[in-house]
Amino acid sequence: MKRLSKKQMWIFAIGQLGWSTLGGIISAWLVTFFLPTAGDRDLGAVQYLIPGLIIGGFLTIIGLITALSRIFDAVTDPLIASLSDRSKNKRGRRIPFMQVAAIPFAAITVLLFCVDFGKFDSQYGWLNIVWVSVMIVLFYFFMTMYCTPYNALISEFGKNQEDRMFISTAISLTYFAGTLLAYTPFVFAGLLRGAVGFAWSYRICFIVLAVIACVCMLLPTFLLNEKEFVDAKPSNENMFKSLTATFKNKDFRTFSLSDIMYWVGLTMFQTGLPFFVKVSMGFDASIVMVFMGGMTVLSACFYPFVTKLVKKFGKKKLVIAGFLGLAICYAIAAVSSIPGLLPDEGNANWLSWVFGGLVMVISALPMALLGIIPQSIVADVAEAEAKTTGENREGMFFAARTFAMKFGQSLAMLLFTSIALIGGILIDSEGNVTTDAAQASEIYPAKIGMVIVAIVAVVFCVLGAVILMFYREKKVMKTIAKKEDKEFFQDEDKEEQK
Repeated sequence: MKRLSKKQMWIFAIGQLGWSTLGGIISAWLVTFFLPTAGDRDLGAVQYLIPGLIIGGFLTIIGLITALSRIFDAVTDPLIASLSDRSKNKRGRRIPFMQVAAIPFAAITVLLFCVDFGKFDSQYGWLNIVWVSVMIVLFYFFMTMYCTPYNALISEFGKNQEDRMFISTAISLTYFAGTLLAYTPFVFAGLLRGAVGFAWSYRICFIVLAVIACVCMLLPTFLLNEKEFVDAKPSNENMFKSLTATFKNKDFRTFSLSDIMYWVGLTMFQTGLPFFVKVSMGFDASIVMVFMGGMTVLSACFYPFVTKLVKKFGKKKLVIAGFLGLAICYAIAAVSSIPGLLPDEGNANWLSWVFGGLVMVISALPMALLGIIPQSIVADVAEAEAKTTGENREGMFFAARTFAMKFGQSLAMLLFTSIALIGGILIDSEGNVTTDAAQASEIYPAKIGMVIVAIVAVVFCVLGAVILMFYREKKVMKTIAKKEDKEFFQDEDKEEQK
C-alpha cells in the first residue's frame, strides 16, 4: 500500500485543527459562559444556569451535566469504534464516519450556547438545564463519531515510526492551533459587544469558528482516499468482545489510566486559564489570548526536537517528564493564587506578568511532549495487538483513548466547577451577599478556590507520571519493530547496555 507524502500528512492533520477548535470552545467557554465572573456580569452576562453548589453542597449543575454525559459516552464510544472496525464500506472503514459527523458536530457546538429561555430563576429557566444537557450529549456523540475513526487512521496511515511521529507531531501542532483559535473570542467578542450584547458577541464568534472547523474536518475526507493507503481487514468481533479484548491488554490499561490523569490536568489548565489570568493574576480577559498564544508558539518551537528526543530517550521517559513539567506549572499557578499576593481583577502589576510569564514558558515543552507522544503510544500498542492476535481493532483502541479524554475532561469540569467556587462570593436574587450556596443567584470564584484547583491538578499530573512508569515500552516496541525503524531502537539498546 502507498505511504502518505508529507503534504498528505498535513492534509490529514487539518482534520484535527477542526475538531480541536470545537473541543477547545467547550473546554474554554462552557464554564466561562455559564458561570460568569463579577466582571462579566457587569458587562451584561446572563446567569442561565443555577450557579450554586446545589448537589450535596459540593456539585454545580454544569459540573453534574458534563459528568452524567459520560454515562452516554460509555456506550457510544465502543459502539462507534466497533462499527468502524467492522465496516465494509467501499470507501474505507474510517472516512465515511468522519464525513457524516463533521457538519452536525460543528452545528451542535454553536447551538449549545444558544440557550435563551431567560435567567435561571425565571418562569422557564429550568428549560436552560434541559437544553444544555441535550446539547452536551449530542456534542460528545458527534465528537466520538468523528474522532474515533480519525484517530484510528494514525496507526493505519503511520507505516513506520518515522511516519507515525511525523503525523503525531503534525496533529499536535494543529491541535494546539485549534485550541488557540477557540480562545480568540476573548479578543473579538469585545469588539462586537456594544452592537449585539454580551451573549451574542460570543455566539457570533462561535459561529465563525464552527464554520472554519467544519471545513477543516471535511477536507481530509475529500482529499485523501483511505483505500489507497490502508488495506486492513474488517474485524469480526462484536462490540463487547472487542472492548473486552482491548482492555485485557495490560500495557493499554496502564496507558489509559495515565492518560485520564493527563486529560484531567490539561482540561483543568484550559478551563482554569481564564480564571487564573483574571481572578488570580488580576489581568483583563483579553490577556488570556496573550498567554495562550505565547504558550502555543513556544510549544511549537520544541516540536522539531521531539522526534530526536524520542530516539534518544524513548517515549515513556519523555511523557513522564511532560507530566512533571505540567505539575510545576500548576504549582506556580497555586502560588500566584494565594490571597493578597497579586491584585484583584483588572489591576495586574509587574509581579502578575512574572507569574504569567513563568507559566507560559515552563508549560511549552511539556505541552509539546504530551501533545505529540501519547497518540503515537496508542498507535504502537494497537499495532502490537494486531500483530499478536491478528485482529485489527485500531478503532476500539482509539475509542478507549477518546473515552479517556472525555472522561478526564468531564472529571476536570466537575472538579473545577466545584472547587473553584470554594470561598466564592455568593449573591442572592436581591443583590445581597449570602452564605446559602443553594439560594445564590450569582456566585463568583475566589482566589482560595483557585489555589485548591491548582493543587488538585498537581496531584493528577504526578499520579499520571507514576502510573506510566509501569508501561512496558521496550516489549511493545520490539513487537512492532521494522527494518526502517532500526535507528529508533539503537539508542534504546545503548541505554540498556549502559
